[in-house]
Amino acid sequence: MDYLKIIEESRDDMVKTLQELIAIKSVEDQPVEGAPFGIGVAEAFQYLLKKAQADGFEVENVDNYGGHLEFGGYMLDEEGQIVGTSDQVLGILGHLDVVPEGSGWDYDPYGGVLDGGKIYGRGALDNKGPMVAAYYAMKALKESGFVPEKKVRLIIGLDEETNWKGMEYYLSKEKAPDLGFTPDADYPAIQGEKGILVFQLAKKIGKTVGKGIQLRSLSGGTAANSVADYARAVIRSEKPGAYDKVRELAAKYRAEQCEQEGKPAYGGKLTCKGVGKSLEIAACGVSAHGAEPEKGLNAISLLLDFLGRIDIINDDVNEFVQFYRQHIGFELDGTAMDCGLSDHESGKLIFNVGKVDLDGEALILTINIRYPVTYSDEVVYEAMMPLVNQYNMGIVKLKHQPPLYRAKEDWLLQTLMAVYREHTGDQTGEPLVIGGGTYARAAENLVAFGSVFPGDLDLSHQANEYVEVDKLVLNAKIFADAIYRLAQ
Repeated sequence: MDYLKIIEESRDDMVKTLQELIAIKSVEDQPVEGAPFGIGVAEAFQYLLKKAQADGFEVENVDNYGGHLEFGGYMLDEEGQIVGTSDQVLGILGHLDVVPEGSGWDYDPYGGVLDGGKIYGRGALDNKGPMVAAYYAMKALKESGFVPEKKVRLIIGLDEETNWKGMEYYLSKEKAPDLGFTPDADYPAIQGEKGILVFQLAKKIGKTVGKGIQLRSLSGGTAANSVADYARAVIRSEKPGAYDKVRELAAKYRAEQCEQEGKPAYGGKLTCKGVGKSLEIAACGVSAHGAEPEKGLNAISLLLDFLGRIDIINDDVNEFVQFYRQHIGFELDGTAMDCGLSDHESGKLIFNVGKVDLDGEALILTINIRYPVTYSDEVVYEAMMPLVNQYNMGIVKLKHQPPLYRAKEDWLLQTLMAVYREHTGDQTGEPLVIGGGTYARAAENLVAFGSVFPGDLDLSHQANEYVEVDKLVLNAKIFADAIYRLAQ
């Protein structure tokens, strides 16, 4: 039976499977016994392993840090009889963890709602939808009678959105794939990925001396690799009329910045409300993936821009706020931080502030940078250090993924491009260089391939994330053909 026909006939099952996976809130959480990345992530992992086992795949759970399901790896004689096995592995690498849902949803982010031919929910695009498509591609190939020479292995990551510790552990216990792809980016195919840095900028805050407006708390954002859609500050003052003045400034700021098209904070919201003897100032922006911050509006930037208009009595707090406004603000390429690097191969550096916290006696920014492929992390840090030192701040380095880049003529890249073109008819699309970081970096000879088509809306890490059912099915067909070609 033709595997493409089997995929088409599996449409309803694919929808049901994705809905059930979306319903599992697999945001990384505190580790517990048997669940190093939290209960929700472990539940999603077990769901897919059990389904694969029931469908006749061989499955492997590597101490709950990750695992795989596979079939094939047999050598046949001319009569189609198995005469040996192969240790060659074709890997399809994806992940089941998701970023926090954030705010602004019109649908239950964990409801898997099917509406107008679209399945809504956190992970529909990143990366549960593509994982389901890859799964049904493998299932259709197996049911069609295809016996691949290489082992075809769907490798399941569990903390891709954070620290990749699960994939590191998995690859320390299991053979790395000899080649493969990760369906966690865009079509036609990904030629390169910018380098990724996650770090903190921290400034110590001295004791407040005198009377006036004090900053009691400051927080915002949920993840380094997401544009913060909410930020909150709490101020305190004993001075009569101080809060009324802040409310007046907030109303003026809204009129000048949030409600006028073309202004940096346009579309954002800023509100004030009393909380006991304090005043809460909240900013609402628009979430987006940290690799594409231009698609969102950073609530942290909005809030700190406004706080710079308030007379806060602590000099360290004021210096921090003014540093942010002058050297970060709403800018997205790091120019004002003196790290605005660019190259011909991959374009400009991408600068995203994911979180802000007032932690004890320090104000902390968590920042995510995507730097051009011809540079190094040392160059980026060295460029920023004079400013960091000038403002008496410190850097805490949290994560680094070097850039990835391959020639357009690369055989694996061209094979995947050919499959894409045959299924879409797009003969003009060229390989891309992206700011996102995928599991293509996890081992040698891997390429990010799909699953967002050119011109389609990519709502990864945003509210109302969805995948079209037709595109889910088309992805499965493309992945199946790619597997068929690469596994022989």
